[in-house]
Amino acid sequence: MRVLVAYASRHGATAGIAARIAERLSDSGHAVDLVPADEVESVGGYDAVVLGAAAYIAHWMKDATAFARHHRTELAERPTWLFSSGPLGTERVDAEGRDVLEAARPKEFDNLEARLHPRAVKVFFGAWDPSNPPVGFAERAMARLPKAAAALPAGDFRNWDAVDSWADTIATELFQAPTD
Repeated sequence: MRVLVAYASRHGATAGIAARIAERLSDSGHAVDLVPADEVESVGGYDAVVLGAAAYIAHWMKDATAFARHHRTELAERPTWLFSSGPLGTERVDAEGRDVLEAARPKEFDNLEARLHPRAVKVFFGAWDPSNPPVGFAERAMARLPKAAAALPAGDFRNWDAVDSWADTIATELFQAPTD
């Protein structure tokens, strides 16, 4: 099958997850294009779409949300998967006993699930390098508050086994998907 893996990434961590998913799908025999969401003109030539973005302050990046809104009819007509990255650290449960990945689910996912009917949605841990220049208002504001920035754990927390497992599940489902 011909698969589009589209993504929105501010500092590159989500782009890395998207690239890993694209690589796994390609290695399993699918024809895959990996493209930033804001560069995709059409999804018409694809049998399936995987769309991912980083989430900041509980919201998916605007480029991914705009992509989903613009292509909503086509996405609803083909197998689609959504993913997000963002929570930092390795703890799966926070101080209040909540699942960190579930708590980091972008607010947009409920609406997107209702409109696009994705096969699955997934949240992955992200990465943060405090030496990266801040992008956007919130990051610039946080950079001015050293205690706030120090509260965020720095490092690469992406769980490649979880990414690989999810990508492999998608690859298997694509082989089982009926073709029109």
